[in-house]
Amino acid sequence: QVQLVESGGGSVQAGGFLRLSCAASGTRFSDYSVAWFRQAPGKGREFVAMINWNDFGTRYGESAKGRFTIARNNAENTESLEMSSQKPENTAVYYCAAYSTGRYGSAGVWHYWGQGTQVTVSS
Repeated sequence: QVQLVESGGGSVQAGGFLRLSCAASGTRFSDYSVAWFRQAPGKGREFVAMINWNDFGTRYGESAKGRFTIARNNAENTESLEMSSQKPENTAVYYCAAYSTGRYGSAGVWHYWGQGTQVTVSS
């Protein structure tokens, strides 16, 4: 079991920077790939980024490529998402997730979720 708690959300102007963190408790965090998803009002949960548990390889959704950076620190049981050049369309609730058993881009294959943190980008 892994419990996940996000932090760092808030309001930012377009073009600004925001860093989200996710703290994990429980066992085996270092054995799991971890990811970030987001959900805007009235939309489904969208894949943002993931990082492997073993080689720290990363994958990004199209909206995140070149502007977002995912990282993890297994010694501290944390993962992070740095978001630069923010756009109003990035406004959403951001969720961290852990332990995927299928295609990483699908929310349904991730087993553990945080409660989410709101990010609002104003123009």
